[in-house]
Amino acid sequence: MRKSILMVLLGAVSYGMLSSFAKKAYGLGYTAAEVTFTQASIGGLLLWAALLFTKIKSGVFSLTFDKRLLLAGLGMGVSSYTYYLSVQYIPASLAIVLLMQMTWISIFIEWLVFKRKPLVIELYVTLCILVGTVLAGNLADVAQIQVSLVGVGYALLSAVMYSIYIISTSRLGTKLSLFEKSAWMISGSTLTIFLINFQNLTTSTHYDWTLLQYGSFLAVFGTVIPPVLFAKGMPKIGAGLSAILLTMEMPVAVLFAYVLLGEEVTFMQLIGIGIMLGSIAYLNLHKDRFNTKKHPSNETIPGVIA
Repeated sequence: MRKSILMVLLGAVSYGMLSSFAKKAYGLGYTAAEVTFTQASIGGLLLWAALLFTKIKSGVFSLTFDKRLLLAGLGMGVSSYTYYLSVQYIPASLAIVLLMQMTWISIFIEWLVFKRKPLVIELYVTLCILVGTVLAGNLADVAQIQVSLVGVGYALLSAVMYSIYIISTSRLGTKLSLFEKSAWMISGSTLTIFLINFQNLTTSTHYDWTLLQYGSFLAVFGTVIPPVLFAKGMPKIGAGLSAILLTMEMPVAVLFAYVLLGEEVTFMQLIGIGIMLGSIAYLNLHKDRFNTKKHPSNETIPGVIA
């Protein structure tokens, strides 16, 4: 159990630092399409190479094709691309705050898809998260707000798609090896990013050693490490606890934005981040206690995904 918790936690921390490095790549003239596709492509090659190595080592060369994993990869691809695209328009620290809206967004996805009405506590926590967003995003001073609505829209779309990706990760392919599951999902992600940006990618003249370096770094810490750790750890600890651990993305992203990009982080923003983290953790702990009482056999029950 502790090992699985550590896996998900490390995956979240790894994800948290990506936006700052992506934004540094933009400063060199690369586009979100180029950065995201390079990351996904290199990550896919690494995962398939790792899978091939394990197959050779075990002497078993069969593959289990699951088109649902490819579709889940679509959510991963759209989420990654729109998130990286958002930091072209808004600060990386604001982008991660908006990405964390996936907690309450997932509540409404459950309502729409699974017809489960939100609990009263979920509505209260949603309100707290929105208040925290206003503070963390430095949106309280209306007179000084200079935020791109396009960037905000991309970040929120990323939050929706990330919720779908996490739901899929915790529920699909539980009988596959972690490399096989991750390889199929990143293949779907890479294909999605390529199709969305087909014209830009096929006419780009920016493919060079520097892009390869950034793409390789982002691939290792954004495409290989987190999905593999999530695929291994999430099914064992459940959606609720996974959601709590994933909130670590936010403070890590804000820290890297402050250190690497020099983005200002005010005391009120830190309070807002604290409110959001506390609200998300409280909601999922409450749901875990509820599920434990209702299902004493400790069977994993789907909960709020973040």
